[in-house]
Amino acid sequence: MTITVFTKPHCPQCDATKRQLTKHGLDFETVDVEQHPEILEQLRAAGFMQAPVVIAPDTSWTGYRPDLIRELARQHAQQTAAVRA
Repeated sequence: MTITVFTKPHCPQCDATKRQLTKHGLDFETVDVEQHPEILEQLRAAGFMQAPVVIAPDTSWTGYRPDLIRELARQHAQQTAAVRA
């Protein structure tokens, strides 16, 4: 499962999102939108207006959403169990 978190510096919601993803054992990539203004423009054009922006295979959202992080963790656990079976 590929998860990308688009962040900005000094962002409490970004930090909380990354902590929760780590807590649930989910691997993710981080992209600092201040270092990549072209990506920031793409995110804005797609309608994302706050950080963090989380993009996963079947979902995307903005802000700190522990409920959606738990759902990603549940999906990941199911996929892992299916592969092991």
